[in-house]
Amino acid sequence: MDKDYQAIVVGAGPAGLAAGLAFAHLGLRAAVVGPVSDPNDGRTAALFEGSIELLRRIGAWDNLKDHSEPLKAIRLIDATGGLLRAPEVTFWAHEIGLDAFGYNVPTGGLTVALESVAAGRLSRLQSAGVERIDIEATSARVVTREGVVLTAPLIAGADGRNSLARQAAHIETQRWAYPQAAVVATFSHSRDHQGISTELHRRCGPLTVVPMPGRASSLVWVDTPEEAARLAALSDDAFNSALKAHVGGLLGTMRDFSPRRVFPLSGQTATVLGRNRVGLIGESGHIIPPIGAQGLNLSLRDGATLAELAADAAAAGKDPGAGDVLAAYEAQRRRDVSARVWTIDLMNRSLLSEYLPVHLARGAGIVALKAIGPLRHLVMREGISPSFATPRLMHP
Repeated sequence: MDKDYQAIVVGAGPAGLAAGLAFAHLGLRAAVVGPVSDPNDGRTAALFEGSIELLRRIGAWDNLKDHSEPLKAIRLIDATGGLLRAPEVTFWAHEIGLDAFGYNVPTGGLTVALESVAAGRLSRLQSAGVERIDIEATSARVVTREGVVLTAPLIAGADGRNSLARQAAHIETQRWAYPQAAVVATFSHSRDHQGISTELHRRCGPLTVVPMPGRASSLVWVDTPEEAARLAALSDDAFNSALKAHVGGLLGTMRDFSPRRVFPLSGQTATVLGRNRVGLIGESGHIIPPIGAQGLNLSLRDGATLAELAADAAAAGKDPGAGDVLAAYEAQRRRDVSARVWTIDLMNRSLLSEYLPVHLARGAGIVALKAIGPLRHLVMREGISPSFATPRLMHP
């Protein structure tokens, strides 16, 4: 295994593995360092068309497609219980010329597919973790807990919210918390979901049911931390009854619930996404609530953009980890990240607000999306693939 690279990705979750494969696809000597993620992770991720195109480019999609479900439509339902209820609105992919907005992908299966491809295309160092990262004038050195030393001019930090790479680059963060937690599970049902993802807007947060292959769906139920803990502790029958009280007969008879997991909701952004030979990818650079299916799509755009900028620099005989490369990365990713963080935060807080004008404004926005075709289509296109921030690797 070579120990001198052009790029080292610290962190081997889906975002890190995809970034490493993007570097390799563009001709850079790349390594990915970190432990193997849980292949039995029961969660799913809704990946939009640009993210699916990236998986195609790096060779991971063929082994994943049969285990994923196309998202043909997204339905929004006002379940706040207010006196002035916003109309139900459904966005169909065919309205903007797509067969599907993307696919709902099993997280464990995604990791397995990426690991399988990585084995033949880049250096994959399975390690218990990174002990330290030393930033020097012309390169950076990564030392694993096993004592392996790797060097490269560029470090891609994909090592999560407590990122060691971010700390090594002396990048600060802004953090905030929500009075909410998400209950995550999967289940089967008797009615066909027809490829429609349904999001119920409730006062305590959204409840989202996302299609999976066959007559099955994944669930993200946002509520107060106390209620989330109570729901997770219920028997399957009691949980079924609690869920049915919200979704009614939408999916028919529900059964076969997976073990439920609870995740507190919080937010975090790095003050800069690239500095001191480190570019931040995924949760090392930004954390947003699981609303609107934006998190992993953002992370994949991070990795593809950083890989393209580094490859362009290397092709021109320049340093792929130089300050101007990372400044360009910050400039290209900041608008996309800030827009998503701000939009998700606003949507979530509008549900939690007690002020009637806030609910009226949110309802008026939904009415506009339902009634004004050009606005509706613009929101759909920008929601799945921002025109100002889509890297080349994600273009069809």
